[in-house]
Amino acid sequence: MEGSEKWKNRLLRFASYVLVAAVASAVTLSVFGGQSKLEELEKLLQTKFVGDADPVLMEDAAAAAMVAALGDRWSYYVPASAYESYAEGKTNSYVGVGITVVLREDGTGFDITRVEPGGSAQEAGILPGDILVEAAGHSLAGMDINTPASYIKGEEGTPVTVKVLRDGEELTFELLRKKIETQVASGQMLQGNVGYVKIANFNDRCAQQTIAAVDELTAQGAVALIFDVRDNPGGYRQELVEILDHLLPEGPLFRSVSYTGFEDEDTSGPECLELPMAVLVNSESYSAAEFFAAALSEYDWAAVVGTPTCGKGYYQNTFRLSDGSAVGLSTGAYYTPNGVSLAETGGLVPDVEVAVDEETSARIYAGLVDPMEDPQILAALESLK
Repeated sequence: MEGSEKWKNRLLRFASYVLVAAVASAVTLSVFGGQSKLEELEKLLQTKFVGDADPVLMEDAAAAAMVAALGDRWSYYVPASAYESYAEGKTNSYVGVGITVVLREDGTGFDITRVEPGGSAQEAGILPGDILVEAAGHSLAGMDINTPASYIKGEEGTPVTVKVLRDGEELTFELLRKKIETQVASGQMLQGNVGYVKIANFNDRCAQQTIAAVDELTAQGAVALIFDVRDNPGGYRQELVEILDHLLPEGPLFRSVSYTGFEDEDTSGPECLELPMAVLVNSESYSAAEFFAAALSEYDWAAVVGTPTCGKGYYQNTFRLSDGSAVGLSTGAYYTPNGVSLAETGGLVPDVEVAVDEETSARIYAGLVDPMEDPQILAALESLK
C-alpha cells in the first residue's frame, strides 16, 4: 500500500507539471503566437463594420485611451500628425503668422488671444479679440482646436489668406508665413522704479531672456522686482534652475526622484540678487512656474500673489514611437527646496490671494490690461511696501 501511494503521488505531481506546462504554452501562444486583443478588435472593425474604418484614427484613439487609463492627468499622447507642432512649441519658434487661438464655445470660429510681436499677423493689423473664421479658403466653423494650425502653417515664405470678424465686420488678410521666435520673457519699469518681468514659459531661451530682462531693469535702477508666471505652462528644469541660481543665495533649488528611485538635487552658488520681490501666479501656473514661485517663497525671497496654482508635481519624458507619434509619460516627481510635493498639497497657495473674473483674466492673458490697472499687479506692488 505504501509503495502504491508513492506512485500515485508521483503520477499526480507529474500530471500537475504537464498541466502547468500546457497552460504556460497556451499563454505563450496567445501572447506571442496569436493576436493581442487590440489587434483582434482592429481586424474585426476593419472587416465587419458597415462603414469605413480609418486604422490611423483607431490606433490614435486606442493609444490615447491607454495613456488615459493610467489615471495620470499629466501623461499624454501625441499623434504623429501633431508631433511637429508639439516639438516646435518646445523651441519657442515656429513657421506661421504669429497668432494664438482658442476655440469659441459656440463653434463659430476661434478667438485670437495673442498676436506675436514681429509676426505677419501683427504687421497686417490683426488684433487680440478678433475672431478667426476662415484660413486658406477653409471655413473654421465646427472645427477642432488643431484645425487652424493645419491650414495656416506651411513652408516659410509662402502666403496664406485668413478671414477674421471684428465687431461683426469680416476682414480679409493676406499673410506671409515666416519663422517666428516667440518672446519668452520681457521686462518693463513700473511706477516707483519697480521692475516687472513677464515669463511666458520655461522652454528654450527662457533663462537667457529672463536674466537679461532682470539685469537691464536693475541697471535702470529698479528697487524691486515683480515676476509674472500667470498662465505659464512650465517647461525645462535646466531653464528654471539657471534663473533661480541667478536670484537666490547658496542652497538647494530643486529636487527630483525618478521612477527608479534615483534622487537628484540642484543647488545655487553664493551670488544672488538681494531686492524685494513678488511673484504672480494663478490656476494656470504649471510645473516649473509653480516651483519657481515656491523656491522664492521658501527662501523668504519673494511674496507670492494671485490665486492657487494647479499642483503639477510630476515630470514627463517624451518617448517617440515607431509611427512618428509620441507619449509624454510621467517618470518622476518634483519637490521644492524644502522637499514639498505640490502634487500632494494640491498646488501653491499665495501669500496674498487676489482673484479676478474670467473676462479680466482673458484680457490679462491677451496683454490687453495696463499693468497699473491689473488688480493682481497692484496687490503685488502693495506687498512690496
